[in-house]
Amino acid sequence: MAKSVTTIPATLSRFTATPLGSTKKRRVAAYARVSTDQEEQLTSYEAQVDYYTNYIKGREDWEFAGIYTDEGITGTNTKKREGFKSMVADALAGKIDLIITKSVSRFARNTVDSLTTIRSLKEHNVECYFEKENIWTFDGKGELLLTIMSSLAQEEARSISENCTWGQRKRFADGKVTVPFNRFLGYDRGPDGNLVVNREQAKLVQRIYGMFLTGMSPMRIAKTLTAEGIPSPGGKDHWNPSNIKSILTNEKYKGDALLQKTYTVDFLTKKKKANEGEIPQYYVRDNHEAIISPETFERVQTMMAARTKGKNRLSSVSIFSSKIKCGDCGSWYGSKVWHSNDKYRRIIWQCNHKFEGKKCTTPVLTEDEIKDIFVRTANMVITEKDEICSTYEQIMAPLLSTSELEKEQAELETEINVTAELIEECIKENAHVALDQADYQKRYDALVARFEKAKDRLTEISDLIVDRLARRHQIEMYLQELRERELITEFHDADWLSMVDHITVYSKNDIRVKFKDGTEIKA
Repeated sequence: MAKSVTTIPATLSRFTATPLGSTKKRRVAAYARVSTDQEEQLTSYEAQVDYYTNYIKGREDWEFAGIYTDEGITGTNTKKREGFKSMVADALAGKIDLIITKSVSRFARNTVDSLTTIRSLKEHNVECYFEKENIWTFDGKGELLLTIMSSLAQEEARSISENCTWGQRKRFADGKVTVPFNRFLGYDRGPDGNLVVNREQAKLVQRIYGMFLTGMSPMRIAKTLTAEGIPSPGGKDHWNPSNIKSILTNEKYKGDALLQKTYTVDFLTKKKKANEGEIPQYYVRDNHEAIISPETFERVQTMMAARTKGKNRLSSVSIFSSKIKCGDCGSWYGSKVWHSNDKYRRIIWQCNHKFEGKKCTTPVLTEDEIKDIFVRTANMVITEKDEICSTYEQIMAPLLSTSELEKEQAELETEINVTAELIEECIKENAHVALDQADYQKRYDALVARFEKAKDRLTEISDLIVDRLARRHQIEMYLQELRERELITEFHDADWLSMVDHITVYSKNDIRVKFKDGTEIKA
């Protein structure tokens, strides 16, 4: 017997899942995005919103479900696209049946994001229409076309990213400096785009450096500025120690600029990473007017380096912190409270590691004793100030000269750059030409050894230069103040912080005060 096949017609729309004869309207939303906030792009953005609002409302079979927008946001990922994420959430919740977008590149420039989102929407009976490419995602060949167009959009994004990166690195190579001026304390943007000193803000920068040089910690400086109601660089009422550390370590305040401190790892994720040698950096000297002298800046860097964690790290809890050293073990003295709950309460200073391992025999000191020792020894120095200044000019100043070191530093920098290029050429040649690998390895190892030797010596020379500059500047500032000093009649915090490097305690009868010019007086 012959088969009989009867066709049962569809009764539901595969687009809306409603009966074919139903008059229910499709709920339609539009998505608009521009990737920058430049004026011409904002015009495009406004035009997209206006066009799709009128387009959707002009259709009798469509119900307007809103316009979702992202302004000045890249399409390479969805992390910061709040409008996009809100639209997808509403669609998955059943509030939208159709999403209209100008083009695939407006929807997403990431192939994976685009296809993942489209498939998720299709599972919930939500269709997308890309007007420029005329792609309907419920169409049989819609996903194939979408995959191709998304890949092209992603490739276009990669090309744009590479062009932008090339342009930025070319600017760096040309020594062109830019900073986020609205959050950068002390400088404004000049007519040529370079840094111009903001005189009022510069006073605050100089004050921060001065506070740190007198012994105040970044946390204490931050608390002081917050208490005084001075707004932070970001315009906030509260200062963080990180704000202060950033100001104290930024080379732009001495008129120089280190470019390409960070770089973008991947154009899709936009993830940034600190540049640890993966790509070239550029150091521009004397790029703009300095707020802080190079000598002061280097001195601050030396002090910052000494504040690293460890047994004998520098502290600024008190004016006496990291100023009194144990002659037995070399550790700093710290404060302790005796008789904290009675009338005999007093603060004493003793070795922080007095009872660790072999017990230190150095005595404790009261704050009154420390102050008395300082006043007596400071007056001894002031009495001999003319002789001290003369000795520095004749003996110490030539010893702290950095001219020969700077000459060697320049030669080493040239050597490193030349060797690095030779290594790159060696690797490139081996990758493209069939070389004898034993000969290649020998040549490569010799170049690397030459590079490392120059690099190690450069580090050593650079540290010596920084140390000498900081030391020379500290002594010259100290001697300048010393020339104008009269005998001290009573203890003042400012005198102590500006004159004393540290005190070393060996015994009650052997306490030595080292002043900032290197002079050591036995009290």
